[in-house]
Amino acid sequence: METIAIPFLLFVGTLLALQAGANVQLSRALGSPFGASTLQLSIAAGLLLMAAAAVGTLGAFDLLGRADGWHLAGGIGSAIYITAGILLFPRLGAVVSVGLFVAGQMGASLLLDGLGWLGVAQDDLGAAAALGALAVLAGTWLIVRSQAGSALEDAMRSRAGWVSLGLVAGAILPIQGAINAQLRSDLDAPITVGAFSFVVATLSMGIVLIAYTALTDAPRPRGSGVTTVPWWGWLGGLCGAIYVVSVFAFIPEVGVASTVALTVAGQQMASLLVDRYGLLCLPRRPITGPRLLGVALLLSGVALIQLM
Repeated sequence: METIAIPFLLFVGTLLALQAGANVQLSRALGSPFGASTLQLSIAAGLLLMAAAAVGTLGAFDLLGRADGWHLAGGIGSAIYITAGILLFPRLGAVVSVGLFVAGQMGASLLLDGLGWLGVAQDDLGAAAALGALAVLAGTWLIVRSQAGSALEDAMRSRAGWVSLGLVAGAILPIQGAINAQLRSDLDAPITVGAFSFVVATLSMGIVLIAYTALTDAPRPRGSGVTTVPWWGWLGGLCGAIYVVSVFAFIPEVGVASTVALTVAGQQMASLLVDRYGLLCLPRRPITGPRLLGVALLLSGVALIQLM
């Protein structure tokens, strides 16, 4: 399983870069980032419901009543993560925000593995895992510093609340994976679990959208703008569905830290290409020496974590 997991989870990580670009396009078209997120989550839910119907596992929904209540809450993680991105990107910038997400992901994944929380099999984290985690965090820091400049220091000094939100939102992803892994054990139907998770996420995000538009002067999403979205702008939901299902499917096999580290590595490798060539209608950014060193450190950390 681990032989398959390494290349597959690296690929899944690259999908996060496509998902980010797709969400940006849809957000611009609708004039509402919350509306775009709700739509993408609903697309993912619909795709997984159709997949569950195709493989004949929709009947597993009948078993939801037997699951512990907290096993049903994993989908909220997607809504929290997406909402945090919407709030943080304009305040801290994309690079700083993603760096905080990665730090939160690694911290939470190592805690889950080391302490055996949320039903995760406890691993004795040795020196390789500790060095690997440090290398991942150091690589992430270099990547952020190479592009964020003084923005990171400003954020750390004067925006502690937003920084905390970024760390918490990053930590939500491995926690979500661990919760969904428990629901997978309850239902024995991975695709159905993914579908339920995205139904919960869509409902949660829909509540946020309704509350936001009701309590602020923000305009409602404009449906007329969807005709301007490129074809790949609709792939965010599919990418999110693949990511979520893959993470909770592999966590019991390779551990939370390894799963998260591999997807983060794939995301960073894809981001190098996106920034270098301005792919996905995103701005070009220079690939500096410090950033390349950061990616090398991050990949070295992933290799070390695999040894634990």
